[in-house]
Order: sequence, then C-alpha cells, then structure tokens
Amino acid sequence: MAVTNFVPDLWSARLLVTLRKNTVAAALCNRDYEGEIRQRGDSVKITGLVRPTIGTYTSHTDIVIEDIDDTTRSLVIDQSKYFGFELDDVERAQSVNGGSVLAQALDDASYSLRDVADTFLFTTIGAGVLAGNQIAESSVTSANAYDKLVDMAVKLDESNVPTEGRWAVITPAFHGLLLKDPRFIGSGDAQGAETRANGRVGEAAGLTIFKSNNLQAGPGAGAGKLLLAGSNSATTFAEQIVSVEATRLEKRFADAVKGLHVYGAKVIRPEALVSADVIVA
Repeated sequence: MAVTNFVPDLWSARLLVTLRKNTVAAALCNRDYEGEIRQRGDSVKITGLVRPTIGTYTSHTDIVIEDIDDTTRSLVIDQSKYFGFELDDVERAQSVNGGSVLAQALDDASYSLRDVADTFLFTTIGAGVLAGNQIAESSVTSANAYDKLVDMAVKLDESNVPTEGRWAVITPAFHGLLLKDPRFIGSGDAQGAETRANGRVGEAAGLTIFKSNNLQAGPGAGAGKLLLAGSNSATTFAEQIVSVEATRLEKRFADAVKGLHVYGAKVIRPEALVSADVIVA
C-alpha cells in the first residue's frame, strides 16, 4: 500500500470497525452518549431523572407533589492514544509483498490500540463498583469456580439488575477451571459456540462469559485478579478515530502512517456492577 493509494476516511473506518469487533471491554458498555467526538477534551452531557418518592396515602389528606429533578454528568473524552510507523523503500522492495506491509502494520496497530483501550475500560469499570458489591479476595479451584460466578450473579439480583444482557469477564486461568466443571456451558456446546467475537467463551449462572488478559490486579494482599460482572447499562463509552494520515517522509525514501484514537468512559449505574478478587489455586 503506497501513500498514493491511501484514502484516510476508508482507513479510519477500517480501524474503528476492527477495534469494535475485537475490543472485549467496549462490548460490555453502552454507547448511548457517544455523540460527535472530534478531539480529546470533548465532553458529552448525560442527563438523568431523580426517582420520585413513594408515599403512603391517607384519606382526606393532601399528597405531596414533587418537582421533576434531573441530574447532569459529563462523559469526558480524556484518553488520546496514537501510533506512527514508517516503511523504507528498500525494505518494501525486499519484502515478498511490499505493497501489503503498511496495510498489515495498520491492522497490527488496531490490535495494539484495542489492548490499551481494554485496560483503561476494565480499570474504569472496576473502580466504579460500589463497596457493597465487591466480593473479597478468595482462592478458587475447579470445584468452586462456578460457585463464584453464582455469587456474583446473586449480587446483581440483590441490586435489581435485569437478568437480560448480564455478563462476566474472567481471566484465562479462571476459564480453565470452568472448563473442568460440567455445569459450565463450554466451547464444545452449541450454545457456547454461537460466537467467538469480542472474547466471548460461553454462558454460566445466567451470565454471558467473556475472557480477557487485561483485567486489573485485585485489591487484596494476594496475587488475585479482579473479575467483573454487570450489565451494559452500567458504563457508557465513546470513541473515535480522529485522524489517520499517510505521508512521504521528506528526508527519507520511506512512507509513514500515523493515527490518533480518542475515547472516554464513565460508570453511570454503579449498582449494576459486581467485582470479585480471585486467586486461581
């Protein structure tokens, strides 16, 4: 792919599609407030309504009429990540298919951007879990790993989170324990094999299970990882590929490509999230 054949809009769209197809954490968020994002520092206003108070009616007594109050929060686009690389003409000429080298490098860049965004989102979601929905550090084996998912699902029940669209994110090591438990609908089952997009690996305890290497360390004293469960209504996410540019380097015989990815996330329903600090024994 020489720069003479480079169409910025097409490559920006390709990068964004690849990111959305492969990012695990972004698939667990809603994009209700994405709006028009053009650069880092942009913000999207999130307006919600305060729930009315429920009173007890007494005959011949006036009821209390409340105003409709709203709350306003901002989703700030505070993350900006870039990539930039060059391909020397000599290297292009010596490669088997020199014209596709930059195209492959762009695909590799999208995967790298994905990992960075995943880590940011999992950190944001984990920090947004209410104290009462945080399950303390514990060790798990193949005998009780499934039970830990049940505990997380119960926490969601207690928070009145709708059962539809619930998810959990686990580590590869925890997934290995589940595969040893017949209660887990694993990769060999028809239901688990419906899709492999965005790290989805199956269903368990009423949760759609996703697997990721980017979960953060747990807050406990051990070497645990923070498993997460929740609903897409809990966190909102917005992103944009602001720019992808190709140029001919002035003082080198080389093509260069650079791109800028901006995004932000906010937990807007913390009661719809649960975390568990888990050490895989």
